[in-house]
Amino acid sequence: MTLAAPRVDTGDTAWLLAATALVLLMTPGLALFYGGMVRTKSVLNMLMMSFVSIALVTVVWLAAGYSLVFGEDTAGGLIGSLDHLGMAGLDPDSVQGTVPTLLFATFQLTFAVITAALVSGAIADRAKFGAWLVFVPVWTLLVYVPVAHWTWGPGGWILDRLGALDFAGGLPVEITSGASGLALCLVLGPRLGFKKDAMRPHNLPMVMLGAGLLWFGWFGFNAGSALGANGLAAAAFLNTLAAGCTGLLGWLLVEQKRDGHATTLGAASGAVAGLVAITPSCGSVSLLGALVVGLAAGVVCSYAVSWKFRLNYDDSLDVVGVHLVGGVIGTLLIGVFAVESMTGGAEGLLYGGGLGQLGRQLVAVVAVGAYAFLVTYGIGKLIDRTLGFRASEEQEHAGLDLTVHAETAYDHGVPGGHGGPVTSSPVSLAQKVKPQA
Repeated sequence: MTLAAPRVDTGDTAWLLAATALVLLMTPGLALFYGGMVRTKSVLNMLMMSFVSIALVTVVWLAAGYSLVFGEDTAGGLIGSLDHLGMAGLDPDSVQGTVPTLLFATFQLTFAVITAALVSGAIADRAKFGAWLVFVPVWTLLVYVPVAHWTWGPGGWILDRLGALDFAGGLPVEITSGASGLALCLVLGPRLGFKKDAMRPHNLPMVMLGAGLLWFGWFGFNAGSALGANGLAAAAFLNTLAAGCTGLLGWLLVEQKRDGHATTLGAASGAVAGLVAITPSCGSVSLLGALVVGLAAGVVCSYAVSWKFRLNYDDSLDVVGVHLVGGVIGTLLIGVFAVESMTGGAEGLLYGGGLGQLGRQLVAVVAVGAYAFLVTYGIGKLIDRTLGFRASEEQEHAGLDLTVHAETAYDHGVPGGHGGPVTSSPVSLAQKVKPQA
């Protein structure tokens, strides 16, 4: 009996095309989210760090990243092959499951893009843009690519040997970006004025717009990971909505109790925390589990963002407090709330599965977090000692928008700027500060 050749399903393909566009939109959404959270003098630099990540990661992914993640395993579950170097051997007729392989590769590319961009929030206001251009491709190949292979690639040790579950990226996206952000915080040190100056978000409407775009794109991120227009995608879609809502409410409840008021920044951060936590678990837990996962993330992450002041690491835009902590919560709670109807076999502690799945999730969390932190710290230190990763004090005081990009976000080309006299152009002002290498 001859097995039928894999065939493209038009419905699955149409949905994955839409999901891919949704996930790509998340990076511009992240740029707005981060851009609104920084001070006025560095908003353009923050936008640029996200947008340039799209270009850099795309080139790296097409050159070698896809092959190393999804090529045949060559190192005992640690890394894939170079069979598809430069996307060799893939054409419009290649099929992955029920969708074109080229579409599957592009969908996975958008995950790699936003993961790199997420890291930038931890070092906002003080990183050299040139150093970031070097960091992103090196980090993508040495950190993101191996972890993605472990989690999703054929023969990856987390997927095939450990048996830990991760539906849409708690390990390679959330925990990896959070642990890497923490490493870079330590490499670069705190911003000037950390714990002394307020450093409040300069544009909260921009933050809310960015959060809305992230939430919109997250449906493609999670439901798209079903790789088909089916019931699993529908369940992941609903779980994503539910967890985002309870994350938002949980954060606001903490703010109201602790501070006496609920804030727009808290609402945006809480929604993102819930979405982060449901990312690994959206294809494993029931609707009730999703509600609890989101609520837990909203509450815990609202406290976690303040750890940086006690522990003295300057995570500028709360990448550690939201993405690392939220990713850990969502990945671990699979071991508690996983249901057989979603996973096809594995069950969590509350559904009779015992401690086994929870233990497997814990091993994966520790391994990925430690690997991402250590390798990122090494990359950051190497760049810092060779090119210099930290902007100078003069550049940081003047603002990276002016000193790096020769632009300002709100008074470029407007006579009088912020109501004062025009004394020189942004370009001539930038020339007064030594430019970055």
